[in-house]
Amino acid sequence: MIYRSHIVAHPQWLGMLTKQELPIIALENVSKRYADVVALAPVKYAFRPAAVTVLIGPSGCGKSTLLRLLVGLVRPDAGRVIVNDVELTATNLQQWRHQIGYVIQDGGLFPHLSARQNVLLLARHLGRDASMIEQRCNELADLTGLTNTSLDFYPQQLSGGQRQRVALMRALMLDPQVLILDEPLGALDPLTRHALQGELKTIFAQLNKTVILVTHDMNEAMHFADQIILMRDGEIAQSGTPEELNTRPANPFVSEFIRAHRGWPSRLN
Repeated sequence: MIYRSHIVAHPQWLGMLTKQELPIIALENVSKRYADVVALAPVKYAFRPAAVTVLIGPSGCGKSTLLRLLVGLVRPDAGRVIVNDVELTATNLQQWRHQIGYVIQDGGLFPHLSARQNVLLLARHLGRDASMIEQRCNELADLTGLTNTSLDFYPQQLSGGQRQRVALMRALMLDPQVLILDEPLGALDPLTRHALQGELKTIFAQLNKTVILVTHDMNEAMHFADQIILMRDGEIAQSGTPEELNTRPANPFVSEFIRAHRGWPSRLN
């Protein structure tokens, strides 16, 4: 487990973080289109700090576009992305990215670097203290269940589950208070995916971070989520707890989407 006392003892470790420990992230009427296609209609939403929020919906619903707006990979056509009452702009985008841990499907590791080199890359680039880097790497290896030997392997020598654990280590290296995951388990086989679901849920609970996760699987959403955002055609069809979506669907689409995922309500128990 990674304790906040490590951060208090070494405040320079976080470098670019704002003074507020848990960033407040909000979307103010944010929209995005590509040519004539509306990827995201005006959306207004405030993410709960230190909670796991899951974005879900059918293909093309806008969940990945919303995620890319939060990371700053694309800019909104209208509206604002707000972090701690400050609008995200080109001026402060790099600072914001240093506050985010970002994990994509299949890890997105650099194939020419070992697992350890992938994990340490940004911290070394930013000139962090070598002893602190090593300590942090050891903590994260313990957290994710990876051995020192496996960290010396290259991505192609690792299993899919190991690559995702390395990607999670890399995302957590600078101890960001926001962790964003874009279908992180989507490329894994069912057994590995099931095992990692349990491990990630435990890790999320230990870290006390704001987590935003995209998935297309309602069972997975229910497993992780404190809050679910169900999207359709670039809009939020409904947001709330898993129980709220199941027992009080806002419209027929929500009911239909839930019914399409057989067995989901039974996992609420």
